[in-house]
Amino acid sequence: MAVLQSKVFDRIDEKEAVQFLQSLIQVNSVNPPGNEKEVAEVIQSFLKTCNLQVDLDDLGDNRANVFVTYPNGGKDDKFLVYSGHLDTVPTGKVKWEHDPFSGEVVENKVFGRGTTDMKSGVAAMVLALKYLDQAGVKLNGKLQFVGTAGEEVDGFGAKTVVEKGQIDKATALVVSEPSENQIFHAHKGCLWLEITTYGKTAHGSMPDKGINAILPMNEIINRLQSYQFDYTPHPVLGKPTLNIGTIEGGVKTNVVPDQCKLTIDIRTVPGQSNEQILQDIEDLVKAVASNYEIKVLNSMASVGTDESDDFIKLAIETGKNHLNLELKPTGVNYYTDASVYCPHLQVPAFIFGPGIPTLAHQPNEYVEIDKFIESIQYFIALAIDYLGES
Repeated sequence: MAVLQSKVFDRIDEKEAVQFLQSLIQVNSVNPPGNEKEVAEVIQSFLKTCNLQVDLDDLGDNRANVFVTYPNGGKDDKFLVYSGHLDTVPTGKVKWEHDPFSGEVVENKVFGRGTTDMKSGVAAMVLALKYLDQAGVKLNGKLQFVGTAGEEVDGFGAKTVVEKGQIDKATALVVSEPSENQIFHAHKGCLWLEITTYGKTAHGSMPDKGINAILPMNEIINRLQSYQFDYTPHPVLGKPTLNIGTIEGGVKTNVVPDQCKLTIDIRTVPGQSNEQILQDIEDLVKAVASNYEIKVLNSMASVGTDESDDFIKLAIETGKNHLNLELKPTGVNYYTDASVYCPHLQVPAFIFGPGIPTLAHQPNEYVEIDKFIESIQYFIALAIDYLGES
């Protein structure tokens, strides 16, 4: 620990780190439209004096993924990927106490949209690579940061990375979504569906002349409420859930509605198949509606790495040995880009980031500077512990 402290940890410049985080926050990358290319360019500019290779993958419409690759001083049998997304959700209609795009510092906290979710995690990973480089550490394997576009809507950036095979040789993955510097080794997946039933319009005084689209939807809702998932309870994530989110139907009181639309949010656990659930829902709808449509709005796989996996064990030991952190792996209900990466890569993965999960998507979002600096230290230590020095 002492060697690591003097060799790399002492390179961490808190003022520089906070200013870099502020520079990311000050770029409005609310999605839609995203504008992640501007965030990627800030990262590229910040690292221009380093020995790190920075590549922007332009995705069009001012959107981009960014890859920061550490100089490989050794073998290629281990490839550690650090990943985070560059977009944020909108600021909402509630007035913020601090400008959401200022990165204002108040009482050891940096405020702004994306501080927790998840520009602090992005900044910490990038800074870890920078300080490792400045300390002249030669890693015995490959280390790369991948900053993605579009996670907050559809995982567009991560899906592009997978389609292009850009990290296919990865052997381990860490995503710096908000975890308050704890290890989340599992998270739920999602399946968002839009169900529409169609009927025939008629005057409200002559309902027998029309076909009321709301009536079959009412039966669909009743059946959804009693739908039984096929699943095995997960040790940390528990059971899947189904929530009826919105319903919309009809145009006027005295008109027979010819359309009714429902959206549902299903959260899955490892072992479940989104395709099978979709088929179940279609069978359920087909049983009561003759004219309907089902659209998949979002489909993300659940993710889980066993707590006994060597990478998870190493992650725990890294926290204990270098930062005196007592890390106890657990799970979380939100999904991440790991939902895109893990089914393709089949590698161990976990979430670790300085943000506070309950502040994500909230007004007056912030990150604590102490947690932010601690996460930089952790990402430095984990890279050395996993890859080794050559």
